[in-house]
Amino acid sequence: MKTASLFADLDFKENKPAVSVLLQTDFTKEIRIAFKENQELKEHKTPYPIVVEIVEGEISFGVQNESLILKKGDLISLKGNIPHSLTAQKESIVRLTLSILDSEERVKNINK
Repeated sequence: MKTASLFADLDFKENKPAVSVLLQTDFTKEIRIAFKENQELKEHKTPYPIVVEIVEGEISFGVQNESLILKKGDLISLKGNIPHSLTAQKESIVRLTLSILDSEERVKNINK
């Protein structure tokens, strides 16, 4: 058994979203992304399916030439290789579920 908290040791960075691994299981990596208002993850894609949950706040989620406004409690799933972007409309906490085969470093390096 493993446990984690979406709110413990929460840290917002000034210049870019704060990405941290909360929990790793045999099949997923649970990632927390803390956004200050107007921070973004530029368009990117992952080779594996993902699930994104808005824990707090509001995110503009760009996918396939569309912009969806996701709010607290909303979830979205994407297949691999689908370009997408996230922009915080206000301070937000996002939970990202990655495949165990994916890398949290890839997420941390999106805006580089």
